[in-house]
Amino acid sequence: MTESNPKPVFGENSDFFDLLEDKKPALFLDYDGTLTPIVSRPEQAIISQEMKNLLAELAEKYTVAVVTGRDMDDVKKLVGLDNLVYAGSHGFRISGPNGLYQEHEKTAVLLPELAIIEKELMDLQKKYKGVQIDRKRYAIGVHYRNAKDEEINDILADFEEVLDRNPGYKKGTGKKIVEIKPDLDWHKGKAVMWILEKLELNNDESILPIYIGDDDTDEDAFEAFQESGTGIGIMVEHNGKPTRASYTLENVDEVAELFKKLL
Repeated sequence: MTESNPKPVFGENSDFFDLLEDKKPALFLDYDGTLTPIVSRPEQAIISQEMKNLLAELAEKYTVAVVTGRDMDDVKKLVGLDNLVYAGSHGFRISGPNGLYQEHEKTAVLLPELAIIEKELMDLQKKYKGVQIDRKRYAIGVHYRNAKDEEINDILADFEEVLDRNPGYKKGTGKKIVEIKPDLDWHKGKAVMWILEKLELNNDESILPIYIGDDDTDEDAFEAFQESGTGIGIMVEHNGKPTRASYTLENVDEVAELFKKLL
């Protein structure tokens, strides 16, 4: 596992498109910050019609999967395209065309436990103005983008107390969000590799898997590609933090430009 100094996809010295000269991409895409800009409230992250049209065209030619921390049903409704693969809750639930489906084997245990944790976290939403609890099927997010700056340390401390009271769960981090999720060896990287295997693309030398994401949880997918040597990671809006992605795109608009180029 090595961290890279990612190169821009676009530019005079870019070699990105050389990698695709004799290959077809299989696209794995985060949602927030990749297909839509980051917004103050998660329910306001509505995909543009242009981006939806591009995804529809891409899915006619290539494998396209949306891999997100959002609940699978939520992102399916937001994107609204039937011929994509959807991996929700960081891959704990996956569905796609031709009967593709998987849900984590510990569902029956996890869901009741998460319901209890959700009630505990709701106290933070009541206590701190601007905090928003986002219940997903296999994770619970605490958004604090709209909270007062001077209260953020207290919010995070209260979050840690809830986490400490619930063994078997771990913290996830992102842009102005922390999550409680099952402490299991499953994440976006494992989900992507599972999809590649189920679609029989993992040993197809004519396919180049490409993962595009913008946040900490996407590093698991970048790392999975890096370790297996099977694909390329692209970080959107790289902020200089260490990353395992090989390339960068500046923003959602450049993601759209890449899609147009692939078409």
